[in-house]
Amino acid sequence: MPSEGYEPRLARRAERMKASEIRELLKLLDQPDIISFAGGIPDPALFPVDAARDAYQRALASPEAAAVALQYSVSEGYLPLRQWIADHMGRLGAPCDPDNILITSGSQQALDFLGKTLLSPGDTALVTAPTYLGALQAFSAYEPVYDHLRLEDGNDTPDSFRARARAAAPEGEVKFAYVVPDFANPTGLTLSHHARTRLLTLADELDVPVIEDGAYAALRYGGEEVPPLITLDCAAKGGIDFSRVIYCGTFSKTIAPGLRIGWIAAAKPLVRRLVLVKQASDLAVSVINQIVMSELVHRTYDAQVNNARDLYRRRRDAMLAALAETMPPGVSWSRPDGGLFVWVTLPDHLDGAQLLARAVEEVRVAFVPGGAFFADGHGANTIRLSFSRADEATIAEGVRRIAKLLS
Repeated sequence: MPSEGYEPRLARRAERMKASEIRELLKLLDQPDIISFAGGIPDPALFPVDAARDAYQRALASPEAAAVALQYSVSEGYLPLRQWIADHMGRLGAPCDPDNILITSGSQQALDFLGKTLLSPGDTALVTAPTYLGALQAFSAYEPVYDHLRLEDGNDTPDSFRARARAAAPEGEVKFAYVVPDFANPTGLTLSHHARTRLLTLADELDVPVIEDGAYAALRYGGEEVPPLITLDCAAKGGIDFSRVIYCGTFSKTIAPGLRIGWIAAAKPLVRRLVLVKQASDLAVSVINQIVMSELVHRTYDAQVNNARDLYRRRRDAMLAALAETMPPGVSWSRPDGGLFVWVTLPDHLDGAQLLARAVEEVRVAFVPGGAFFADGHGANTIRLSFSRADEATIAEGVRRIAKLLS
């Protein structure tokens, strides 16, 4: 028996489950002398603490209210919250009703459910390179092959994607495309209108769904707005029930992540299928948290979003200014119109993971090495910097320390 304790024989998929580099780096937040640009963690100063406290009190204010808030509920989710989300999707240009909405435990659970529902071992998932690490973790448990989307300037054809899928696994086929089209994690970049229409055309030709991760879509600080993929596809197909786009949303970046409320908006046949997955997984999201979130979004959503935009815009500007002022030649970076991240490309001979080890030890700064966001192990000479938690002065100091180490 191993010295560290008993472990049974595991399913093959368990061997594909890896620890999140970001989750591990978040432990550094407990060290007060560390300047952390690691996790895309919302600033708790933005949390609607008083409104949340009041909402919990009202949810438990009477025996009748408490009986609802503390009871089991339907797996689809709390109806008033689903109605608000359906109205919100309508404001985005994708009219729908509550039956098009499934409430999930954050958008991370949404990604896990979609991987479980859509992928068989050996199937191909199309992702950008780099892409969101949490999506790779969610999908990898279901044993896919990854192929890369190059939407702005690539020339891959549907036949080339199909051929690579068959070459990777005899029974495999392309099952979906996954993108973060607005202020992507990790790059901060936004897909152009041309790239979005190109992706939808590719999905039509491959006959696959597109998973649109809208986690950062509300956090725009500048630039020209581009319609969501689901908006474009609903207009082309005549409504959400005929759209192949699956929209994953979350309140983690706009209200508070601790309530763990996300959602899927999609055609009703798929939502009904996902409800079965939800029932088998955890029955339903915490009812009292859904009730509280419903009250918070009805009362505070616009103000919360505006406050977040104002704060994070200033911090983005501070980080871009510090990079421009201090970084040595050979270093480049993205200039995002929104979101929480700046993507830094180092000279080819440098390794982001090695730089992190030195940065933590020598200058007490943390960030995420970029290689974690590539399905194929590329991107060693990249790093991701988040500007969400540090104030402007701290951002300037942290970037200066990294630049000094690079110099």
